Amino acid sequence: MMNQARILLSRSLCDQTKSILQGNLKAPALRGFATMVDSSKDVAKPSGRVFAPYAIFKGRAALSVEPVLPTFTKVEHGNLRIDRRGSVMMTFMPASGERKYDWQKRQLFALSPTEVGSLISMGSHDSSEFFHDPSMKSSNAGQVRKSLSIKPLAEGNGYFITLTVVNTILNTNDRFVVPVTTAEFTVLKTAFSFALPHIMGWDKLTGQAGTAAEGIKTDPAQLSLEWV
Repeated sequence: MMNQARILLSRSLCDQTKSILQGNLKAPALRGFATMVDSSKDVAKPSGRVFAPYAIFKGRAALSVEPVLPTFTKVEHGNLRIDRRGSVMMTFMPASGERKYDWQKRQLFALSPTEVGSLISMGSHDSSEFFHDPSMKSSNAGQVRKSLSIKPLAEGNGYFITLTVVNTILNTNDRFVVPVTTAEFTVLKTAFSFALPHIMGWDKLTGQAGTAAEGIKTDPAQLSLEWV
């Protein structure tokens, strides 16, 4: 009965989170998602993907982040070789009302391992800026340009995280500004530090025997979401 209750509560929280991001529900007064920790050791391993984003809700926009694991290709003798490295996916959503956010107008920015390292190394007065061109090195280069900037607040008690997306194909210019507190930024840095070896695939080198042979369950489509 306890396990069934936990499952039902977990599903309810997931459904509420999805509704908040889609603008169907108001975000909670607390910034970010509330999570529950189950210390029991008999919890079955998930058969599919695990959704555990960290979200920051602010007045004009919301930011959600989660790691995207790498994909591997099987080679000779049953070994695995990394096919595409993972990333930390940042999802920005504009506000559509009081504590409501428009999921349909979201924009994505995938931080590479090196970019994750840049963010982790930032001090309280440091700034970082990253540029992405989905069609770089092709004839369509420059049609969509993404710029992510992280700048400290003047008071030194947080940062402005700003994403600008210029799409000359659709003739749109989207801009999202999410102020984050020092505590929220510390959560991001700590989570990114934990995720870094995983998005590089290095956790498979040091993990338990047999883990690599099982492969990684990752939605391949998610790896290209930033370019949609």
